[in-house]
Amino acid sequence: MTEGNFVDYVKINVASGKGGKGSTHLRREKYVAKGGPDGGDGGRGGHIILRGNSQHWTLYHLKFKRHFKAEKGNDGGKNRITGSNGKDVFIDVPLGTVVKNTNDEKIIFEITKDREEKIVCQGGKGGRGNWHFKSSTNQTPRYSQPGLPNEEMQITLELKVLADVGLVGFPNAGKSTLLSVITDAKPKIADYEFTTLKPNLGIVKYRDFKTFVMADIPGIIEGASDGKGLGHYFLRHIERNSTLLFMIPSDSDDIVNSYNILLKELKKYNPEMLDKSRLIAITKSDLLDDELREEIRFEIGKKIKEEFIFISSISNVGLAELKDKIWEMLN
Repeated sequence: MTEGNFVDYVKINVASGKGGKGSTHLRREKYVAKGGPDGGDGGRGGHIILRGNSQHWTLYHLKFKRHFKAEKGNDGGKNRITGSNGKDVFIDVPLGTVVKNTNDEKIIFEITKDREEKIVCQGGKGGRGNWHFKSSTNQTPRYSQPGLPNEEMQITLELKVLADVGLVGFPNAGKSTLLSVITDAKPKIADYEFTTLKPNLGIVKYRDFKTFVMADIPGIIEGASDGKGLGHYFLRHIERNSTLLFMIPSDSDDIVNSYNILLKELKKYNPEMLDKSRLIAITKSDLLDDELREEIRFEIGKKIKEEFIFISSISNVGLAELKDKIWEMLN
């Protein structure tokens, strides 16, 4: 999937159908002098329904269609015939989609399961026909109820990527390179910051035909939790990951400080992120000799309680051990 096709934020207008009106028909047949009221009820207007679809990975299919309107309910008929309901409109969305009211930014609901259906706009109820209103004192009512009006609103759809493992790190930490080596994903890789502007997903193949999903999240910078560097657009994708893999290059000026900055940004954005299981990967470790490696191991071990592992995506150092550790954490 190309970067331009990854759409994770759209605004759409939705309108349900109006209810059909009840009938005011009076029964008229040969040999039946005064048949009385027999007007049927109006049909319900169509709903706007959002449906989870595991085959969709982004909101790209909604990028160019922004207006959805359901059918109105049909009017009631004679012989107490109820009008047919308006046709519902189904909008398929990827799993992990958050639905908000655009006007007040309040969350309406979230779609997290395949084939899960939730109504975002209720169709108007159909009006009752005149036969409901007959009585001993009013035997031929010539009135009925109109259908209830429809609902119309603008909603915002935000996708939060669903993945088992999220790669967290500063720009140019080697996240995309790792994803390209241990999965079949083909993320854009270059030696400048913010090469990755959209999340990339890849499926990691493990032993005995087991797999897990890894997400390459665009790089975090200090101040991302305040929106710096489009931070909010990046950070929301980490919320859905069950395990976080922090990637810090071995040539970083201060590995411990880099890790603490990343933790601080996650905590400021959403403190619940710190409840996720965490693993630290020291990348580009093929640049280290044994002495430097032991020095870094000693320094990190003193100040950080989380487990860490040395890896190199280029020379495949530590990748098998990394998969084993991630699988153990996921299970």
